[in-house]
Amino acid sequence: MEKPSIYFANELAVLLKPFEQSLEQLNTQPLKLIIHAGTPKTGTTSLQTYLDKKQRKLRGKGILYPHNLKSLQNLSAPKHQWFEKNLVTTHVENFLENFKNIISQVKKDTHTIILSSEGIYNYWWDFPDESKDILCELSKFFDIEIWVWFREPVEFIESYYKQCIRNPQTENNSCYGKDLSFAEMLDIEWFSQHLDYQGFVTECQTLFGENNVSVFKYEGDVVHEVIQKLGLATPHDNPTPRKNQSLNSASIALLRTINHYDIKAKDKELLIPHLKDINRILEKYAEDKLIDEESRKRVLEVSNLPNKINFTY
Repeated sequence: MEKPSIYFANELAVLLKPFEQSLEQLNTQPLKLIIHAGTPKTGTTSLQTYLDKKQRKLRGKGILYPHNLKSLQNLSAPKHQWFEKNLVTTHVENFLENFKNIISQVKKDTHTIILSSEGIYNYWWDFPDESKDILCELSKFFDIEIWVWFREPVEFIESYYKQCIRNPQTENNSCYGKDLSFAEMLDIEWFSQHLDYQGFVTECQTLFGENNVSVFKYEGDVVHEVIQKLGLATPHDNPTPRKNQSLNSASIALLRTINHYDIKAKDKELLIPHLKDINRILEKYAEDKLIDEESRKRVLEVSNLPNKINFTY
């Protein structure tokens, strides 16, 4: 039986053959594929929204931020969540179908493709070896660059904890939608391993090459950083990142109470607008911290920071 990665590589080779011939004639490098892997809570939604709105301007510079397949749920979402979802399940056919869709949008002057989903980092530890083999094969056809932004670890893991509490429950996740304190969730390996920044970087370097992984310190404006890197900035083009109001400790306590009742996802979503109103009203009252001093020390002990990033505490 043919390995999934070999099947994927053979099919992708057929799809890219016309473009490889054109690139050879033009004496041009292979198509660059920039994979923006997140992390969660580093302005990814703002960046995805900006890139989606600027698709025409990007195309004028030979950069493709591709539309998703029409068959995907939540088609209007400006992110490429199919990337990690198909890798988690090793669904090679779907992964390949999405790349067929991308290649159908490539034009003669296209030199760079950008894919963006914070879930790539979020679910990295859930990818089976077969899916990482597929990523390795992908690097044989594209000049791949991984872009990843990291927040100071205590800020990141607190924000990520809030997101886990807010998410609906799923059967295969021990953190989503649960009635757990921060300290309790930190005891769960799936949650705490998201602090292994260096582990992610090292594994990406192994798959794609040491010089193909770009690590950035999150400083609040990813959109501005990216448009500078892509050469898109103009005097009239200085977007302000969308900032969601963070849930305070009182709202998290209410969410944990809701989670205790194993509420259905659709019903939980109906409660969120009301929770946001409560969050706004209770903001001046909720002063207690989610992370106690002992948990904070544990976070700093567990966190594994890339050598290129220096955080101050």
